[in-house]
Amino acid sequence: FLASDAVTTEIVNQIRLPRTLLSLAVGAMLGLAGAVLQGFLRNPLADPAILGASNAAALGAVTALYFGYASSFALALPILSICTALIAMAGLVAFAHYLPQFQHTATLTLILCGVAVGSVAGALISLLLNLSPNPFAAMEITFWLLGSFEDRSMKHVFLVFPLIGIGLLLLVWDARALDALSLGEEVGQSLGVDVRLLTMRIIIGVAIGVGAAVAVSGAIGFIGLVIPHISRYLFGSQPSRLLLPSALLGAVVLTLADILVRLVPTTNELKIGVLTALIGAPFLVYIILFSRGRSGWTSQ
Repeated sequence: FLASDAVTTEIVNQIRLPRTLLSLAVGAMLGLAGAVLQGFLRNPLADPAILGASNAAALGAVTALYFGYASSFALALPILSICTALIAMAGLVAFAHYLPQFQHTATLTLILCGVAVGSVAGALISLLLNLSPNPFAAMEITFWLLGSFEDRSMKHVFLVFPLIGIGLLLLVWDARALDALSLGEEVGQSLGVDVRLLTMRIIIGVAIGVGAAVAVSGAIGFIGLVIPHISRYLFGSQPSRLLLPSALLGAVVLTLADILVRLVPTTNELKIGVLTALIGAPFLVYIILFSRGRSGWTSQ
């Protein structure tokens, strides 16, 4: 009995607990980032991938897997993911700061540049897959890109929790400014919102928080896109009121999804990124087809 109890305690502390903590933190980060970006860009289809943060972080992780750094140093994968996300977002920050015309086309320019950053990162990931030295390396990269919390430990929790906390803090810092900005950039500026400073805080918050989240979870789609829509339906369209509900709902939904993938009877554990895509894509179609006019969005 004592041996069995010791084994159970070890399983809970070393396997279940880190997995649950990470799913809660990653879900909260993705949900909050989606809500902030949708409010800031005034675009109901915005999510963390729109600024290229998700693909940039995935590129760092794939690089660690491709060159074998992940096998020789356990923390190489999350460290490289965070670094590439920061580098990509630092480029956007520099662009925002030094381009004279930026203040007149802030959101549109950010969207276009973010799409470009994400496309380049995606192309480099495809290149590494194409150049994989053997099928096993390509398969390892592919499985990681599907998204999962399998085989995560407390080392990953201790590494990414402070970074996700910083990202969450930066994104909720300007909640009231998002309300003013929802009326338009010119109105927001007339109410005292520094659009350039707000943009930089959001970019840095997304880079640090989402970069750390993707580092430990892989590519998990639709959480940052769908969760803010659910929150908007339940709590209204005021951006500042959606931040906390989106974070909490994202944490709950991703944790439930992680529990579900362990319960589905399959030969190999179903990847959580696959499950969120299977559920999220039809839900997004439902939102587009049946929720028009009730989401609080107005044409810009």
